[in-house]
Parts: sequence; structure tokens; C-alpha cells
Amino acid sequence: MRDLLLGIDIGTSSCKVAVFTPEGEVVTAKNAEYEVYRPHPGWAEQDPEDWVRGVYDCIKQIFSDTDVRAEEIKGIGVDGQGWAAVAIDRDGKVLINTPIWMDMRAQDICDRLNKEIGEDAIFELAGNPLKPSYTTPKIIWYRENHPEIYDRIDKILQCNSFLIYRLTGEISQDVSMGYGLHCFNMRTAEWDGNMARALGIPETFLPPVFPCTAVVGGVSSEAAAVTGLKEGTPVVAGGLDAACGTLGAGVARPGETQEQGGQAGGMSICIDSYAADPRLILGYHVVPDRWLLQGGTTGGGGVMRWFEQNFADYERNNGSDKSSLVQLNEIAEKIPAGCDGMVFLPYMSGERTPIWDPDAKGVFYGLDFSKTKGHFVRACMEGVAFALRHNLETAAAAGAGVDELKAMGGSANSLLWTQIKADVTGKRIVVPASDTATTFGAAILAGVGVGIYESCEAAVDRTVQIKRTHEPDPSKKEAYDRAYGIYLELYEKLKDTMHK
Repeated sequence: MRDLLLGIDIGTSSCKVAVFTPEGEVVTAKNAEYEVYRPHPGWAEQDPEDWVRGVYDCIKQIFSDTDVRAEEIKGIGVDGQGWAAVAIDRDGKVLINTPIWMDMRAQDICDRLNKEIGEDAIFELAGNPLKPSYTTPKIIWYRENHPEIYDRIDKILQCNSFLIYRLTGEISQDVSMGYGLHCFNMRTAEWDGNMARALGIPETFLPPVFPCTAVVGGVSSEAAAVTGLKEGTPVVAGGLDAACGTLGAGVARPGETQEQGGQAGGMSICIDSYAADPRLILGYHVVPDRWLLQGGTTGGGGVMRWFEQNFADYERNNGSDKSSLVQLNEIAEKIPAGCDGMVFLPYMSGERTPIWDPDAKGVFYGLDFSKTKGHFVRACMEGVAFALRHNLETAAAAGAGVDELKAMGGSANSLLWTQIKADVTGKRIVVPASDTATTFGAAILAGVGVGIYESCEAAVDRTVQIKRTHEPDPSKKEAYDRAYGIYLELYEKLKDTMHK
């Protein structure tokens, strides 16, 4: 009988469930899509029950469609998108849809708390600025807008800890997700009661904090009956999707850096000492005794997903045996670097780092009669690369410069887009052999938790291999430097108009 590990990723647009061997080979993988609800401008929320249904369906498909047996799975790791605020009552019932990381509804709450408590005091403890994307203001938003629901809250969970609760019946909070709440001490990885009271968050809402590799419980009989998993299968605390993806891409040691190509964009730099910067995001890595200094943008692979869904009817229906995304790549490849002066601001749900502007808007600039669909596609790719460069330059100014990026996420499958990012940033980009880095990172945590791996570093050394390398093309530097300058100037000149 094989020893296998199960990794679960609760992403923004879909969940992914994959089974791995201890050598990192994918045995099978399933995914299920779900909705992001946008009932008002600036809102973005999900029903946590959609995550559970999606994950459970994927697990059942694995057992029905493959030869994987429940008793072969030795451990389960769960990761998920950050900054949710899953409100459950004493019976574990979800009380309200949770705002997710793209949600910007709580700006007024942030403005008030920053003034009452002091931005510096909050940042000194939490290592992160208080912004509407985070979990903290969403909890306060519940209190001020739905007091009848707020009064029934027993715990606030993150999306991975909510699924773990459904699998095991155990309440938990992994250390890497602590960065979403500003009463979490980023130096000691503990809740701070004084700050919780100042923010107006009851300490009873806060789950116990676990290391990401800690086994928090076993699969319950109820979950086993629904999914086909073996009762008692160990489930570890898991972690943030970006952090698990960072581990799955091979980033476990200080100085190593991940480039994120999922729904969101950005990067994660592994560091071994506390180093906060208000323009960036600081959180614990899923690797013990490590932090991640992160840039997180709202425009990543989701930009191309949005473009394909809305403007690729021809590519989907022209009878080609190539996917619509491959065809979009082909027409973008015909456009020169710098996109003939066309520039895109990828602020599709406001923007996070480094500008922290919930009112920022997406913009296409430089249109004229010569522009084609290929220009639009390439401008989308270059705009996301400019956002990555902006974050890397901010990190370098804060003392965390990098030379090489390890790419992960669906965007890394595009050779063109990955090369554009290398050319725009001037950084070498390497792509690991598997494009299931996030679920694999979660599986590594399970492997460490149950003793299959001695450590996260040992797991990376054993499993992660580089598939290809993209070196920056110096001949394109001038064109991209010019376009990047326009990118920065556009926001500065348009931000007042955006705020109106």
C-alpha cells in the first residue's frame, strides 16, 4: 500500500484537491468552481458552504474515478485565501457570507480606528497597516451593520480553518493566517488582549493558534461518511495559500522568493527576522521560524481570466483545437514589448500593495485606431508585470532585494507572460516542475506533521525540481522602463479622479 498525502486549496475562484506521493508526484487532482458575489460596488464575498461542497465533491470524485484508497492517505493539509472572516455560532453554523480579500467595504471603519487607536500603535504590534482588505475591519463591520448576527458569533475562522473544522470538529487558527487580524502580535505569534479590546474584538472570537504543521485533529465520522475519507486521518493546521504556494514552489530558506500567478499577483520573500514595512504585507511563513514579506495585488492571473470570460467568444467558438487562453497568448506575442505605448493599470478591485487604494480603478491608456485585441491582451500581461515590479522595488527599498523569483500558479504556464515578467522586473524567473505548488505546499505540511518529512526544507530538497528558466532580455529594458514610467505616472495623475 502506498503512502499518499492530500492537499486542499481553497482559492478565490475555485478549490483544488490533489493527491501526492512523498516524492512530490501528482497522483490525481480535481477542482470545483464557485461564485464570488458582488452585491454592491467594492464588495466581494463568498458563501463558505460553497467551499465545503466543492472540496467534498472533489474528494468523492478522487475515490470514485481513481484507484486512490482512503487508507493510503496518511495526512491532509488545507490552505486558503487570506483575510476571510467566517462567522460561526456555537453549533458551527455559518451566520453570513464572508467578505474576502478583495472586499473594500470597510474603509470608513479603518479610517476611524486608525485615528482612535493610532496607525503607528496598530502597525507596531501587527506589522501590517489597518486596511479594508484585512479580517479586522470586517469583524467590526458585522457589529455595526448586522448586530443581530454579531451577537450570535462564537468564533471567527479563516477559510482553511473553517474547512478543517468541518473535517475534524476542531477549532483552530494556523500561525500564517494570523496576519489578517491586528490583535495578532507579529513578533510573538500570540493574540494581544489589549489590542483586541481597543479594536472592539471579543477575545472569545479568536481561535487557539497552531503551528502550520501541527495535527489539530482527525477526520470525524461525519466527514468520513460524506467524503469517503478514513475516519481519524490526521489533518494539520495548514496555512495561507500564498505561503503554501511559496513552499510548494521551493521557497523555504531566507532570501528565496516566490512570484505569485494565481487569481492575485505579487511576490513573497522569505526572511528569518521581523522586518515590517507599511507599504507591504508581513506574515509568518508556513515554514517554522520564517516570515514572508509580501506584495499582494488584486490584478494577477484573474486579469486574464476576466479578459477571457468577457472578450474571447471568438477564440472559444472558432473550432480551433487550441484553448482560448493559448490563442490569446499567440496574438499577444505578435505585439512588441511596451505594447506600442498602450499601458494597463490592473487595479480591478481597488489595489493592495504598495499603494493601498481601495478606490483605484483599472485603466487602459494609449488607445488609437492601430490597437488590436492582441494589444489589449499584452497590455494586461504587462500591467500585471508592472505591479510586480512596483512591489519588488518597494521591497528592495525596505532592504529585501532579490535576484531570482520562483513562479507558481496558472500564469506560470504561459511562457510569454513569464518572460514578460522577467523582462519587466529584470529578474531571473524559474518555474518548478509542478503547477500544483499551492496544494503541494499544503501536502508538505501534512507530510511534516505525520513524520513523512523531517522538515519543510528536507521536503523541498526531496521533491521540488526546476522545469524551465527565464532570463531577462536586456534588449527590451528600454521599452519596458519607458512603459513602467507611464504606469507609475498614470496612477499619480488619475488617483484624485478615481477617488471621486
